[in-house]
Amino acid sequence: MKKTHVIAIIMLMLGGVALVLSSQNLSTYATFDTAIQTKLKSKIVGQLSLTDPIDYNPQEDPNRFSFYLVDEAGVKKKVILQEPKPRDFERSEQIVVTGRMLGSEEFLASEVLLKCPSKYKDEELALRNTAG
Repeated sequence: MKKTHVIAIIMLMLGGVALVLSSQNLSTYATFDTAIQTKLKSKIVGQLSLTDPIDYNPQEDPNRFSFYLVDEAGVKKKVILQEPKPRDFERSEQIVVTGRMLGSEEFLASEVLLKCPSKYKDEELALRNTAG
């Protein structure tokens, strides 16, 4: 075999290994019920439950934050994030958590993304009212 053929085969093998490793990090959008059944890494979209406690005590453990999230199907579960509480967390309109279920009642999040209210929302409403 020529050197170029050997190099091409090695490159293809490395590409295949990289593809397999990166596919393990993929997560799908789901509800809490789906995440319980599949036990895979999932992304859950929901809203903060304002009637349940938000637990964050930075003096005791600054890397433990928990709250309750209501998913798009209306199911409420406790979410645990082992990171500090995100800034303006309570003001978020929508929350996307990525992680896995711990049993059937708690979700261990590795990442939290917040959709905060737009600072242009009031201006947009005013423009719509004057146009309509």
